[in-house]
Amino acid sequence: MSSSQKQPHVLVLSYPAQGHINPMLQFCKRLVAKGIKTTFATTFSFSKNVHMDLNTTLITFETFSDGFDDNGPDQFVSPDVYFPKLREVGPKSLADLVQKLGGVNAIVYDGFLPWALDVSKQFKIMGVVFFTQTCAVNNIYYHVNRSLLQIPLSDSDSLVSLPGLPPLENWETPSFVHKFDLFPAVSDLVFSQFTNIDQADWVLINSFYKLEEEVVNWMGKLWRVRTIGPTLPSMYLDKRLLDDREYGVNMFKPKRVECMNWLNKKPKRSVVYLSFGSLMQPGSEQMKEITCSLSDGGFSFLWVVKSSLKDNIPQEFVDGMSKKGLVVPWCPQLEVLAHESIGCFVTHCGLNSVLEAIGLGVPMVAMPQWSDQTTNAKYVEDVWGVGVRAKQDVNGIVTRRVLDACIRQVMEGEKSIEIRKNATKWRDFAIEAIEEGGSSDKNINEFVAELSLQVSNTF
Repeated sequence: MSSSQKQPHVLVLSYPAQGHINPMLQFCKRLVAKGIKTTFATTFSFSKNVHMDLNTTLITFETFSDGFDDNGPDQFVSPDVYFPKLREVGPKSLADLVQKLGGVNAIVYDGFLPWALDVSKQFKIMGVVFFTQTCAVNNIYYHVNRSLLQIPLSDSDSLVSLPGLPPLENWETPSFVHKFDLFPAVSDLVFSQFTNIDQADWVLINSFYKLEEEVVNWMGKLWRVRTIGPTLPSMYLDKRLLDDREYGVNMFKPKRVECMNWLNKKPKRSVVYLSFGSLMQPGSEQMKEITCSLSDGGFSFLWVVKSSLKDNIPQEFVDGMSKKGLVVPWCPQLEVLAHESIGCFVTHCGLNSVLEAIGLGVPMVAMPQWSDQTTNAKYVEDVWGVGVRAKQDVNGIVTRRVLDACIRQVMEGEKSIEIRKNATKWRDFAIEAIEEGGSSDKNINEFVAELSLQVSNTF
């Protein structure tokens, strides 16, 4: 970019949750590397309660209000209260931020914040939606939003058939679809992502083309869809962004030294790693079954158990006295998954965790809890072939025997060979997508080129 050209300025707006902030922040790093001035913003209430450790000083950080600026880290606000307040307060706060920054050329907004598109139109700047769910999940939510898929689903035995997707059992749809009445406020939030999407200038998705080719092609007929993932730190994929080894934002302080020292003493592919994300955690009965499976199983394990749940596991696990495993309240997941001692990942199947496992070639045992995780788990086993699903019993519990059998399937035996082969294949495709000239890299370049052209045409 010549010195006479004005640098394009993008404001990236994230919903206040770890699983949304991580991919959007990584996208910011890609924009900065391509010469785009980038400002990242999330809510003030969230930002003051997280650990930030970012190597880059090139991204500007700002906040906007959700109406709960005075809340402390332990003050829970129910979705029924939080989401309406966010919709009420957010647009005005965002408009104030745009005016404060001046010269913003585009707002890239989280799909959970569709009102940000109205603000972009108010300022006559580009409005770009960024989805942190897969194209498959977005497809389902779109069909519900447009009343093309009726909820609650009528027949528990019927299949859900949608363009670009494999046939889905009702329970393989997101929980907001097949258990709509349990999460009405959150269901409304995820479906409303598509209320004004037809007015968006671009639709960016944290996925990559080969991972979801059929549904990407179908969505591309409706909107200007571009996949820009996987949004992992560059040093785990293409290694073009030097020192980009971490997301840089953590809700909890990871026990890095303890985890890595312990893993360094373990043989290659011998450890089962278990983590169920930062939001929903297994209940006490499920924790008991997991504990028994690990205690009686034949593998070493590293298990992330939040401090609030430590009463649900044996004291020897908490005290670090178990000969078979290490339990920590939080860990540096990317470093752990990249370690050669890891043999499989028992995961809730949040998209970030799934993409991390795919990007690092780690086989999975899927134990979805809620949200889009049930659909992601379907793809892990039946579409991508990179793991198996641990099926729940009639009480919604994965028993110790089922979990043990799934871990053994992935860690040893004939099926493990096929799963590991698929994991390696998809890892290579993930790297190919984001490296120079790959599908995601080209899509980001196209977005950057249009921004630059738009700015140059105004001078």
